Amino acid sequence: MTKGSAAFWSRRKSIDELSNRDAEDRLKPTLSAWHLVLLGVGAIVGTGIYTLIGVGADRAGPAVMISFAIAGAVCACAALAYAELATMMPASGSAYTYTYASMGELAAWVIGWALILEYSVVCSAVAVGWSGYAAGFLEGIGVSLPDALTLGPAQGGFINLPAVLIVLAVAAMLLVGTKESATVNGVLVIIKLAALAAFVALALPAFDPANFTPFMPHGFGAVEDANGARGVMSAAAIIFFAFYGFDAVSTAAEETKDPGRSLSIGIIGSMVACTAIYMIVAAAAVGAMTYTDFAQSGEPLAFILRTLGHPGAAAVIAGAAVVALPTVILAFMYGQSRIFFVMARDGLFPRRLGVVDKKSGAPVIMTLVTAAVCSVLAGLLPLAQIAELANAGTLAAFVATAAAVMILRVREPNRARPFKTPFVFVVAPLAILGCLYLFFSLPAATQTRFFIWMAVGLPVYFLYSARASVLATKPAKAY
Repeated sequence: MTKGSAAFWSRRKSIDELSNRDAEDRLKPTLSAWHLVLLGVGAIVGTGIYTLIGVGADRAGPAVMISFAIAGAVCACAALAYAELATMMPASGSAYTYTYASMGELAAWVIGWALILEYSVVCSAVAVGWSGYAAGFLEGIGVSLPDALTLGPAQGGFINLPAVLIVLAVAAMLLVGTKESATVNGVLVIIKLAALAAFVALALPAFDPANFTPFMPHGFGAVEDANGARGVMSAAAIIFFAFYGFDAVSTAAEETKDPGRSLSIGIIGSMVACTAIYMIVAAAAVGAMTYTDFAQSGEPLAFILRTLGHPGAAAVIAGAAVVALPTVILAFMYGQSRIFFVMARDGLFPRRLGVVDKKSGAPVIMTLVTAAVCSVLAGLLPLAQIAELANAGTLAAFVATAAAVMILRVREPNRARPFKTPFVFVVAPLAILGCLYLFFSLPAATQTRFFIWMAVGLPVYFLYSARASVLATKPAKAY
């Protein structure tokens, strides 16, 4: 393929080029397997279990346990595909990069645009969840914030100021440097896990099997009634938000010291650990209290402990959430800035946006842009709407990654793969089917917003990115 070729849709990046760790515009490799596991756990264990367990229980009742299992199973299949591709082409960009190498530039743009949606709204959703715990923690020590400053306009407030401030604080941390941010993340993850262990220890003595009856009050399939979305699949479609932090690990591929070994450990290790944590905490929560009592709380775990007569422990849980939930924002803002960065490096965004600070190794401009977008969303929108929209973008990325792993197995069967997805032609289709089922279990309004976002992105590609792309401005091979 040559410069000016009209076949933009077929332009693909070489895996060898993607894997070149000596290129001038690469990010610095500073992360170990341990950093990646903690990054994954930091991204996965957060708003999903601290806050969305209440939203999920409201939709599915005690059968929220099944919702967790379904969402976890779909993510496990996707995680195996991610592990193979991340170790095979250790470059920033996650599903965007994998799609570029397997399906071409136009498909890569679509997935990159979806990832921008995913990461931006995830950061915002977690910031809103953090704000709920922060407000509860402050109230517990005698400081009450007015609703006008803790709720967005859709909930009767003016702006969720704590959510905005935490986004900006995390962005400042990322600007310090990747390794330094990962070290702080590791400390906060340990605090977060200790708090969840304390919750389980205090909630289990109050476990009552009667709280699991009726087990599935709203049925299995996703339905919408006067009270909103209901059913096990509806809960799974939003709880899915709680599992996909391993995606952020794959964005760190370029900054990993030993990607062939460390990436598979980071992606699969964090996924397995977090699934076990979720199931234990969810069982303890539902067993300790009738789900209708905590489903509407913005801080369900702390609420359960206060109701059980442990106000001090509830304050500790809320405090731990306040301290540790920013690890999720950090992981996803890190991932978002890297998606932006690699798309700018490829020319699909203005290339000056991809400049890396020589001292910190961070893409400064893209981190600031990410912080600005996320702070606006967090300040104005409620948690459930943000989480559902995040899930739509993520499901698209997971489908693309599962398809990419099969395409490359056929196209380049002899390429070295440090990690191979077992039973790939079973696991990958299951990931695709599961993601599609979850997508169509999302509320119709969420699906519509997602397609509107994608429709906005296509003109951007055709009017700017297709012409500015690195592959459009220099001779390129057709692979």
